[in-house]
Amino acid sequence: MSGIKTHGEKKLMLFSGRAYPELAQEVAQNLACELVPTAAHDFANGETFVRFLESVRGCDAFVIQSHTAPINQWIMEQLIMVDALKRASARRITVVAPFFGYARQDKKHRGREPISARLMADLFKAAGADRLITVDLHTAQIQGFFDGPVDHLFALELLADHVAGTLDGSQVTVVAPDAGRVRVAERWTDRLGCPLAIIHKRRDPMVANEVKVFEVVGQVEGRTCVIVDDMIDTGGTIVKAAEALFEQGAARVVVTATHGVLSGPAVDRLKNSRISEVVLTNTLPITADKRFDKLTVLSIASLLASAINEVFHDGSVTSLFDGEV
Repeated sequence: MSGIKTHGEKKLMLFSGRAYPELAQEVAQNLACELVPTAAHDFANGETFVRFLESVRGCDAFVIQSHTAPINQWIMEQLIMVDALKRASARRITVVAPFFGYARQDKKHRGREPISARLMADLFKAAGADRLITVDLHTAQIQGFFDGPVDHLFALELLADHVAGTLDGSQVTVVAPDAGRVRVAERWTDRLGCPLAIIHKRRDPMVANEVKVFEVVGQVEGRTCVIVDDMIDTGGTIVKAAEALFEQGAARVVVTATHGVLSGPAVDRLKNSRISEVVLTNTLPITADKRFDKLTVLSIASLLASAINEVFHDGSVTSLFDGEV
């Protein structure tokens, strides 16, 4: 039988969808448990079927699925897994989504647009989820979309420890790539004891993933600039931001981000840029064809396992961040 039991016979059971089983397996190893055997397949018309091969009655269920491409398929599979657990009488169901899909659609920019991040939260609640665990949401207010507890984890310590161990801190300037990242960037400056710069960017509302103007606010000349962002998708914005820093005299640019979406031309753009290093976590699978010499990938598994352990034992997830958030 899979799972961990406490003295009161409360049982932790860990489930993985098919999107990224390698991360789920690593989390299971950190928890010293096994993934629950699951049968899953797709019908000819694309419908998904899931069945758990062990009893889940009364368990504390944690369902891990990273919302990677094809994103809609894996979100649907996770919803079906939650529904199956609810109907099989799991005591509590926690959705673990290291990368939460549709988080960039958290508000209306113009009329007649959806707020898809809210719809995502509603779907998980309707399926039967009691709780969410996720990492570095695009905007923190998404936590309020879900009617239940949300454990919002941060990769800052993991990423900042790597930067602190590889760069001369006296030469580092942390760079927020836009106004929305300033609060996170300030936490980086507190952690590294270095100054802050901000890139002011103006987007074209009619063209997705495209920035028109970059303006650097802060002293970056002769400095090693560390751009801190939540994700890299097509890579165009981050490469242009790096070029803006070089134009202002930056000596070196390092990019850190939690989520490596790396869509389309991202890999070519990054490896052919003047960026020295790209540091990501493995909240999303980064396959061999997306690896390149400048890339460093850090594992998020121990952080996820620690959060799951705290939730299971009714502990404090906030304690993982020293009460800072």
